[in-house]
Amino acid sequence: MNDPPAPPTGPVRREDDILERIAAIVGRRTIPDGEVHVGDDAAVLRPFVGELVLSTDAAVGGVHLDPALFPLEDLGFKAVAAAVSDLAAMGARPRATVVAVIAPPGTDLDALHRGMADAAAATSCPIVGGDLSVGADVVVAVTVLGECPGRGAVLRRGARDGDELLITGPLGRAAAGLRRRRAGASLDDPLVVAHRRPWPRLAEGLAARGAGVHAMMDVSDGLALDLHRLADASRVGFVLDAVPVADGATLDEALAGGEDYELLIATDDPARLRRQFTDRGLAEPITLGRVTAEPAVRTLGGQPLERRGWQHHW
Repeated sequence: MNDPPAPPTGPVRREDDILERIAAIVGRRTIPDGEVHVGDDAAVLRPFVGELVLSTDAAVGGVHLDPALFPLEDLGFKAVAAAVSDLAAMGARPRATVVAVIAPPGTDLDALHRGMADAAAATSCPIVGGDLSVGADVVVAVTVLGECPGRGAVLRRGARDGDELLITGPLGRAAAGLRRRRAGASLDDPLVVAHRRPWPRLAEGLAARGAGVHAMMDVSDGLALDLHRLADASRVGFVLDAVPVADGATLDEALAGGEDYELLIATDDPARLRRQFTDRGLAEPITLGRVTAEPAVRTLGGQPLERRGWQHHW
């Protein structure tokens, strides 16, 4: 059993004062007419269009971000960005974020919430409420809500035999950034930024859903793990010809590094998908290979692709 958190050594901060500052940080935007955001017992949102898409994610200091290498703002940013990426993976349009924070006494809560507010503003997914509690470690739990008008959300389980497999960008940048930061690279190094400030592929997800793709998911834990998950859900196999590796990254980082948040897509009409991307000013997705009917066939360059990537262990 963990020991209880140590009592604060500095001036005691009243919860109401802290919440007032947090509300000012996360509420720096125009609230749509008819909605109630931070400051009441619950948020009130206007009706959703089409399907409601809901996801929850958690980020833990020392697990999802090394506090010795990165400022606390980055943990807040990553927590929200990773959760919003789940909306992108469904082809959803963001509507709202709810955050719950657990932190030891003395934590710079303003900095943590500034990072969350930056991510919420960048992804147009406003923070509309949340909770705050004292605990032994810094934990940020994020719930995001989105909407999918029309044909509905894109799931993992729709990939079909003969579908082309594509990815929205080269892989390995986040893992390479962590490696470079550990070696002394600055926080503004482009690869380091990819690790500390990931960007959900929201526009790409909307374009893919508009193109009627069969299956999609974000690559959060590494292609060599997440592709197996998509294949498991769809009960198919895959044959990969090659994997696009980001400049400065290694093939191993591209396959198993994780936290790239590129979108993995299966479709029987790649030409239509590419048109949707170019029409919206997006970089065309990159072909990885194809889906096969036999679940036991899962290869890269003719060799079995091992299932590996980031996983928690208990």
